[in-house]
Amino acid sequence: MIRTIALVAFLAPVASFAQDLPTAPYLPLDMATKAAQTAVDACTAEGYNVSVAIVARSGVTKVILRADNAGPHTVGSSTGKAFTSASLGRDTAGLADFIGGNPQNDGLRDMDNRLVIQAGGLPIKIGGALVGGIGVGGAPSGDIDATCARAGLDAINAE
Repeated sequence: MIRTIALVAFLAPVASFAQDLPTAPYLPLDMATKAAQTAVDACTAEGYNVSVAIVARSGVTKVILRADNAGPHTVGSSTGKAFTSASLGRDTAGLADFIGGNPQNDGLRDMDNRLVIQAGGLPIKIGGALVGGIGVGGAPSGDIDATCARAGLDAINAE
């Protein structure tokens, strides 16, 4: 009995502390994979061989899919676009316009060598929370890349 009381007294502060830990939304792997596959399929249906990358909010890569015959540069491009969208919380086309229209923001280009300031990257937001980024690279224009990325987000009901 004394051992039981001592154990409860010892664990009570730990249990209380664990309840106070913050929780954060995240992007599960199955959703990331579904978004990436849908984006690849959307571009493939239009005749474009692309790569699609999904990164977590932390910028860590979760998924990379490279369509058959996609160019060798597309993996780096898609990963950079996804990283940029996740880390800055905005679409990469809007960021390019933001920098181009405001010369004082030009330093953003050199802030991190992983940033890719070209259209085709979108932040992944679910329930208003930023949980990652998607990047598509390899279509003839960034607008097409972004359209395929949007198809991926729509498949997982992301904003």
